[in-house]
Amino acid sequence: MLQFLAQNNMDILVFVTNVADKMAVKKVKPLLTAIPAIEDWNFDLDDRDRILRIVSNDLNPRKVENLLHTAGFDCYELE
Repeated sequence: MLQFLAQNNMDILVFVTNVADKMAVKKVKPLLTAIPAIEDWNFDLDDRDRILRIVSNDLNPRKVENLLHTAGFDCYELE
């Protein structure tokens, strides 16, 4: 997978969120799938930080943060 990402100039962005359950993921799904630069994404709801991982090319992390904030969720990039 990492070789694929490197060959295709992909980044993995990691965010701390408060998206706590499947209903919240369902609410966020259309927002994330509407961004063409996002190749794949997933939430780790078992992690205490409710991690959101995004595979993308040329996506500004602030755009994701603002998008989730607008939808009523906390979202901060892990650096």
